[in-house]
Amino acid sequence: MTESEYDYEELGLVAGLEIHQQLDTATKLFCQCPTEIREPDASTRTFTRYLHPTRSELGEIDDAAVEESRVDREFEYLAYETTCLVEEDDEPPHELDEEALETALEVAQLMDMHPVDQANVMRKIVVDGSNTSGFQRSTLIATGGQIETSDGPVGIEDLLLEEESAQRVSETDGGVRYSLDRLGIPLVEIGTSPDISSPEQALEAAERIGMLLRSTGKVKRGLGTIRQDVNVSIADGARVEVKGVQSLDDIDDIVRNEVARQAELVAIADELTARGAAVGDVQDVTDVFEGTESGVIESALDDGGSVLAVPLVGYDGVVGREIAPDRRLGTEFSDHAKRHGAGGIFHTDELPAYGITEAEVNALRDAVDAGSEDAVAIVAAASDVAEAAIEAATDRATTALEGVPEETRGANEDGTTRYLRPLPGAARMYPETDVPPVEPDPSDVPEPELLTEKVDRYAAEYDLGTGLAEQVAYGTHMPLFEDLVDDGVDPTLAATTLESTLTELRRDGVPVERLTRPNLEETFALAEGGDLAREGIPDLLTVLAEDPDRTAEEAAEAAELGSAGEDEVREAVVEVVERNEAQVETEGMGAFSGLMGECMGALRGKADGDLVSQLLREEIQKRA
Repeated sequence: MTESEYDYEELGLVAGLEIHQQLDTATKLFCQCPTEIREPDASTRTFTRYLHPTRSELGEIDDAAVEESRVDREFEYLAYETTCLVEEDDEPPHELDEEALETALEVAQLMDMHPVDQANVMRKIVVDGSNTSGFQRSTLIATGGQIETSDGPVGIEDLLLEEESAQRVSETDGGVRYSLDRLGIPLVEIGTSPDISSPEQALEAAERIGMLLRSTGKVKRGLGTIRQDVNVSIADGARVEVKGVQSLDDIDDIVRNEVARQAELVAIADELTARGAAVGDVQDVTDVFEGTESGVIESALDDGGSVLAVPLVGYDGVVGREIAPDRRLGTEFSDHAKRHGAGGIFHTDELPAYGITEAEVNALRDAVDAGSEDAVAIVAAASDVAEAAIEAATDRATTALEGVPEETRGANEDGTTRYLRPLPGAARMYPETDVPPVEPDPSDVPEPELLTEKVDRYAAEYDLGTGLAEQVAYGTHMPLFEDLVDDGVDPTLAATTLESTLTELRRDGVPVERLTRPNLEETFALAEGGDLAREGIPDLLTVLAEDPDRTAEEAAEAAELGSAGEDEVREAVVEVVERNEAQVETEGMGAFSGLMGECMGALRGKADGDLVSQLLREEIQKRA
């Protein structure tokens, strides 16, 4: 059955969202460090940590943390000149950031949520290295809201204020390298009720929440600043949490593919049950592959490793069965094996291949006493790695008999998912004793204007076209636009510069992403003060993008982009007209268009077009 043939109502699809959005605050959630993202090569030093799970107040250890800790890894952290002791976990966290709390309360208002009377900071155990402390701090801010979709309302269960994790930079020989610039940036986590019943509704709900978040004007924008997790289950399946959906447009595909995966796993379990399938014992089959031509196996054996196998009774043809695009049941086994350092698994549904001959496949079957209806999975690696990997693959093969396992999965770029770890339980949360509780006061928090309302207001109040008004309202520069207009900058000039001029410069290869807010504010101040012609704005922004540390005034002076006086403009216009006197005498005002471009080029952005146009018309009329 193809995914387009699934009846989501009949399958009992239930889905919910968790939206994680970074807030655009000046400082981090529990310290005064900036929230600026750096390039890894800007790091000034490094340090390392080894992390281990801790017990909750009830003496329990979270299963997900336990599995994560079985992989022995060293975590290296890139620190910067601003990195503080809180980020390094060498000093207790400071009080909760007030700016972040106020923004979280604004978001809660937009979703009709009820703030808690007292917000208590909790620790959430995380031992994958993404936090130097081994846990993430999280605070419940509000509960019980709702958003509307075309398929009905979707409840909002909770809104939490959390610290962002460290940015994963690369793999190292001993583990993982992280950057501390992202660690501690405030973010809100918004969890919906499991009210979503179709992929399309999941996408619409996420879009609605995203619009509400951007309406505050206080959230970060760009790749990686917002992440969506999706919880999906069908009636005969299980709850699966898909983490790290980077693009909003991928949500519906993620839901569709997860429904297909669960439906196929349910069908596989039924088929295995009908066959009386079972998982056998792990056996060492290294002797079978002596002298093999398989590069993977040969490499493992040359390093003193071994080949371990598990017979899968009644699994023939099932391990290679596709359960999602380009993913098979065997891929699930391989995901589990990879968690323990192996490159993956081989299984008889795909062999002979990869240098493994048919004779070796037959010898493998004989070695583990597998019949024609059975499959065999193998792992070739260093002996300790092979043992852990084949055990993990064996456990996953066993759960295939039961159907769909509850688990946390990671989103892939193609809309499929991969196994990460078991679902976390309540044992991963316990109180943070270093941060005092706060009592949120929503009374002084204004309700933000929705982006949809801003579009209408910009069009009516500032006389912007609907298209331009929408670009500005939904664009990354919306807060700056509003501040500029409040400061007296012409709305049309601000809007076209921020949305059109910057886009054109980017297309021309100008690194406009390097421009700072002060760069832009100073540029508009020069233009509004008459010290820079509007036509000179693109040239000045181009200069500033190459050296954003200079002031706009310094850059304008160096590039000779000051505003020309009327006498200087008239002199330039007269020179152009006299140079083209024959054309003017012949064509009269018909020569205006061509001469206008020549005049503007001669003035190199130092004069406003309106003034140049006026003076040029005057000079042409004198000679016509």
